[in-house]
Amino acid sequence: MENQIFALDIGTRTVTGIILEQQEEKYSVVDYVMKEHRDRSMLDGQIHNVIAVAEVIKEVREELEERTGTTLNRVCVAAAGRSLKTVESTAIIPLNQQIITDEETIKHLELSAVQTAQVKLAELEKDKDYSNYYCVGYSVLQYTIDDEKIGSLIDQSGDTAAVEIIATFLPKVVVESLLAALARANIEMEALTLEPIAAIHVLIPESMRRLNVALVDIGAGTSDIAITDRGTVVAYGMVPVAGDEITEAISDEYLLDFPEAEQTKRRIVNHGKATVHDILGFETVITYENLVNDVKGQVKKLAKSITKEIYQLNGKSPKAVMLVGGGSLTPDLPTILADRLELPANRVAVRGIDAIQNLVQNESIPNGPDFVTPIGIAIAAKQNPIHYISIHVNKKVIRLFEMKQLTVGDCLVQAGIVLNKWYGKPGNASIVKLNGQTITIPGEYGTSPVIMLNGQLAGVEDLVHHQDKITISKGEDGNSAAVTLSELIGEIPSLKIQFNQQPMEIKPIIHVNQVKKTTDYPVQDNDDIVIQEVKTIEDFLKHSRNHIANETEVFTVYVNIESINLDVGATQFYLNGRQVSIDHPLRQHDQLVISDARTPTVHDLLTKVDLDYLQTITITFNGEVVQLKQPALIVLHDGVELHEENIINRFDRVEIKERPLERFIFQDVFRYVDINLNQISGKFKLYKNEQPTSFDQPIENGDALAIRWD
Repeated sequence: MENQIFALDIGTRTVTGIILEQQEEKYSVVDYVMKEHRDRSMLDGQIHNVIAVAEVIKEVREELEERTGTTLNRVCVAAAGRSLKTVESTAIIPLNQQIITDEETIKHLELSAVQTAQVKLAELEKDKDYSNYYCVGYSVLQYTIDDEKIGSLIDQSGDTAAVEIIATFLPKVVVESLLAALARANIEMEALTLEPIAAIHVLIPESMRRLNVALVDIGAGTSDIAITDRGTVVAYGMVPVAGDEITEAISDEYLLDFPEAEQTKRRIVNHGKATVHDILGFETVITYENLVNDVKGQVKKLAKSITKEIYQLNGKSPKAVMLVGGGSLTPDLPTILADRLELPANRVAVRGIDAIQNLVQNESIPNGPDFVTPIGIAIAAKQNPIHYISIHVNKKVIRLFEMKQLTVGDCLVQAGIVLNKWYGKPGNASIVKLNGQTITIPGEYGTSPVIMLNGQLAGVEDLVHHQDKITISKGEDGNSAAVTLSELIGEIPSLKIQFNQQPMEIKPIIHVNQVKKTTDYPVQDNDDIVIQEVKTIEDFLKHSRNHIANETEVFTVYVNIESINLDVGATQFYLNGRQVSIDHPLRQHDQLVISDARTPTVHDLLTKVDLDYLQTITITFNGEVVQLKQPALIVLHDGVELHEENIINRFDRVEIKERPLERFIFQDVFRYVDINLNQISGKFKLYKNEQPTSFDQPIENGDALAIRWD
């Protein structure tokens, strides 16, 4: 019937066949058959005798067909989870502050990490060949930019970008032997899943896989462990210790053969006690309490092995532990495990089929942990089947294990194509100096490899199907670094100021290898670039008025041994009306006034020291104001007397002293008025302050003098 599912759980001790019937989103058990292997044809969950295992599979199928009246020629099965390998790895790409703009680059980075995981796995193999494994999936654990965690790499920039992934691999031999056994039993594999994924699928929904939980499937010969965390199954493991060790302990303790010990264990677990006859014929009643005490050493050994593997896989105690499989009913095992993992007792629990939410409960199957995995195989294989497909990659045929929708990237990984090696090489970089600092200008990145799927351009995320053809060709090499000065340094704004009441715009000057260049100059390797910006008044002088630069030194002379600085001998700078120094910064729209330096004279020096060279009096003559002057000082340089108009030089040593003064007399006034005494005729009289006087009469400041004719 179309709505029925036939599944097989091929274990170390038994083969369990089960038929489920799907009713919308629910499943119900139609029937089941469990048969033990007649010899050790299975070892640690791996098929070692294909013919013997195929015979048991055939018997299980035939009995189910007879009991249900249906033909069972297609089956869902599981590959042993103990064979899975999980590897964490990282891939890094340099960014050099360039931005990641497309998902394709990120996918290439992730696939590089998967290939790194393959290499790690190969190093553990004797022949160093990872092609013996299928990559059955990977999950991204985190992205980083410059070692800082980040949610997405799109539109991010930095020095380096990295991705950390966890990849899962399955040996080919596991699948090949399983297919061979089914073929001998004349059964076609309808769908394939993985044993731990099957149990997790029905017990731990995806929404709960962000929790750190351990699932332990304890069978007869092995205990399989799967760890969930961060939304995925992060690790798988196995210990070769399980229910058989407990059975052997019972056999030794009560002198029973192995099959009888196995039946005794089950009766005691299910009914609380059992009556047995040992090999000597003695009858013994064994209670549950007796059994717990007598096999406690072996239970502790089993718990110790499981705990050690959980710590190795998880690095710490998980939040909870789920136990399934027949061996999970081992007396007192949950309590001892909780104690060893330092967990509360209620965080370690045996889970039966009653924990499967979408299973219709009925009495046709025991409500215990034995059937969680068989039911999980049927449901998971039907909902998430795995198939083989063949793909041609660069004319080489590869086969893939289709646990999910396969992509071009999955095919490239399986074909051993390292994507990083298919990128075009980066162009040559240029190394230049910019204002004394060494700068590397990277060349262009090489282009991505060109991927074709069935003759059409494709990306690593494109889905593939059976017999698709993929070709990949190397990307083109990038061009050498090529930038102009404008692209390298960007826009440098001009400085706009008012200079001596005139507007002025000052643009930066760029020299390359001491030659002035414009911003469209293409930068070359080893160029020495110097940008001269006007930032101070001194920069401005060098930029536009070099002749002033040498006149900005303070003009110093020595007067009677004391040093005197003469402002007029040096250039004066006024910024926005305030006198400033030559190293004062200039800003936009400043108003700069520069007073040029000139050669100082004796007059400038006397003004600086606040001395008057001349003695002056003011009188009136015939009603007009007249000033009379005579030298009041003696200025000497190297013994030579200087006058007011004489120039002086920087660092001159000058002596100034008072001159002996002579009094002004009436006659002195005629040197300042326009009267020719030789032409005077007739009688005249001289008056001082309206009083008659004579030519040699002393006069004072403010006197009123006059000459009058009769």
